Order: sequence, then C-alpha cells, then structure tokens
Amino acid sequence: MRSALNIARDALSSGDVPVGALIVNEFGEVIASGRNERELHQDPTAHAEILALRRASEVTGQWRLENHTLVVTLEPCAMCAGAIAQSRISTLVYGAWDEKAGAVGSVWDILRDPRSLFKVEVRAGVLAQECGGLLKEFIQGVRKRD
Repeated sequence: MRSALNIARDALSSGDVPVGALIVNEFGEVIASGRNERELHQDPTAHAEILALRRASEVTGQWRLENHTLVVTLEPCAMCAGAIAQSRISTLVYGAWDEKAGAVGSVWDILRDPRSLFKVEVRAGVLAQECGGLLKEFIQGVRKRD
C-alpha cells in the first residue's frame, strides 16, 4: 500500500485526485501501476485502477488477470469495480473508503454481491488513515483555491 500511496502522490502534479494503484502477480512482483489521469488526459475513464489493469494486460498479454492482486489507495467506484470483476483479478486490497461513490462496501458492494458471476477476495481499510489523509489534504487545497 505504501507503494500505491507514492504513486498517488504523483497524481498531484497534474491536478488529479491522488489515487494510486498497482498490480502484483502471484510471485509478489509489481507488474503494473496507474494513477488518476482524468485531468491530465481529459478522460473520464482514466482512473488509477483502469490504467493499472490496462497496463497489466499489456505486460501479461492477457486480459484475464487471475492470480493477481490489485492494490489501490481508495475504494473503487462502480466503473472500476466492474472492470476488476471483468479482469478476473483474484484479490483487491484498498485503503480509504469512498462514502460517496464507493462500490466495494460503502455505497454498493458490486464485487461481493451474491449475484456476481466473478468472486474477488476483498481486503479493505489497509493504511486507511494515511490514504484518506492524502485525499483530505487534496480536497482542502482545492477548496482553498475556489
């Protein structure tokens, strides 16, 4: 999670919400990473998780990422939760909860819904205070500029 936090901090340079993600293979090696790049590219789908999933698929040459773990600093939204399920990621680890748009326990629980076709192990709240603190600092900074 600390590595994902460092990736999240890189998003600040482009004015993006500081969210970082990385994907680890079954051997514990980081094979891909992503950070929010919506502002940088003016792309509503450029969430950290989506970019990390795309890069992991490029590295592995496969869209199925079974036996891989996604680590992300913020609870995924509905779009990202859907992409995580579709990618067949085995495990999701996230830091801070997103009580406005979270789709893995806060507002919805897409990945653990009993009707879901794909099962993902979820570990929530890892370094939650540190992950949440980075987001709060960013939001407070934005409010000061407005």
